[in-house]
Amino acid sequence: MRAASKEIEQERKDLLDWGKVMASVAVMIADSQQTQKKLHGENVALGEGIPKASLCEEIVGTSAALQRVLSLVSKVAPTDASVLVTGETGTGKELIARAIHSKSRRSSCAFVSVNCAAIPRDLIASELFGHEKGSFTGAVQRRLGRFEMAEGGTIFLDEVGELPLGTQIALLRVLQEHEFERVGGTRSIQTNVRVIAATNRNLQAAINAGTFRSDLFYRLNVFPIEIPPLRERRADIPVLVDYFLDRCARNVGKNIKGINKKSLDWLQSYPWPGNIRELQNVIERSVIMCETENFSVDETWLPQQPANR
Repeated sequence: MRAASKEIEQERKDLLDWGKVMASVAVMIADSQQTQKKLHGENVALGEGIPKASLCEEIVGTSAALQRVLSLVSKVAPTDASVLVTGETGTGKELIARAIHSKSRRSSCAFVSVNCAAIPRDLIASELFGHEKGSFTGAVQRRLGRFEMAEGGTIFLDEVGELPLGTQIALLRVLQEHEFERVGGTRSIQTNVRVIAATNRNLQAAINAGTFRSDLFYRLNVFPIEIPPLRERRADIPVLVDYFLDRCARNVGKNIKGINKKSLDWLQSYPWPGNIRELQNVIERSVIMCETENFSVDETWLPQQPANR
């Protein structure tokens, strides 16, 4: 019994360590009421007078678009209601899920993130619910699933629309009965976990196509939160540029003191189909290429013409 207990504890630690690694790729959502920065000739100085108000460490800002989202976060966080976060790729859905967890009474317990689209369909049930030794080829020992790792805390199911129908049924059971079985197991395991799901897909269309269960949708969609794309929050772009520029410059050991005004205007006009993630990548690439203290962006790097402001 003591050996089995040590084995389970080690499995728990391994998966929690994996979750911390995944958390390190999160992207900050930032915003600002002040959309213009003090100009010095043709350059814009960095970090000048940007007002910030934060809900948690990773999310700062005061723009109306973000404040509407954060208001919903504040309302739902103290409850145990299931939340469905929707929005285009790259808008920061996981950060919103983390904000909900950090402001909940479960904040002292684990936050476990699962990208449902990144796990092979025949392994997703085992990943979520664990498996017993010998339950399938390669199952050489019992393995705890993510729900057991998140016990008492929150599980974030990103790209939930990619779950196969069989796994959807098992997830529905968790939401309704608060229990599940490991793959290959016969014993029901009680669970106390809050579920936050996210998708960039139209789940109603998936329901109509027969690839997503309507009963699961209604269980997940107790409290919907939609994150606006970056093109609908253009006023936030200067502070996002400032944040990513400062972080990337420090990472590569460069001293960048200002931004070319033409580049900043262009960054504010571009439609950003990849949202904040695309903006971060462009800034990082530009910092690597920058050879002066004045930052600029090569407009030819982006595939689309900027949209009219």
